[in-house]
Amino acid sequence: MAVHSTPPPRLPQPPVALSRRAALLSIALLSVACSRRRPDSTPEGVVREWIERMQRVHGEPEAARAAFELLSQEAKANLEERARRASAATGRKMAPEQMIAPSRFSVRFPPRQLTARIAGDRAIVEAVGADPEVEHAAIPCVRESGAWRIDLTLPPLSPIERRPDAGVP
Repeated sequence: MAVHSTPPPRLPQPPVALSRRAALLSIALLSVACSRRRPDSTPEGVVREWIERMQRVHGEPEAARAAFELLSQEAKANLEERARRASAATGRKMAPEQMIAPSRFSVRFPPRQLTARIAGDRAIVEAVGADPEVEHAAIPCVRESGAWRIDLTLPPLSPIERRPDAGVP
């Protein structure tokens, strides 16, 4: 009796070209994601990011810290001194980012166009809304340690007045 054996059925193999294409696509997507510019790499980017962060500040300490981080060293120092004074006056510790008053910040208009005029490490970002005659603003920026920061203009702090008798009756 002759035994004829049939070969086992072949299982389909995944197409090699498809898996190579998928790998190449993944690498391409990763490189694009990794090469995305940081928001503070341009004056326009830092202004756009700061506006977005400020709109999330209301009652959120983390959001306030994130907005504070985009400020210039001079603006941060001013807010730090304000926080120190507020802490001394109230008897409770105040963080510098708490000095940013979200209720005082509102976007007067949604910026449709942001254009920077750069001169060295300083820039003015012109924000223009739907009606350029009415909706425009100039936002000063400064480059510090290779990153652009909002150079928030704050009123100077007045000197601390001390009574001659130092409060002793």
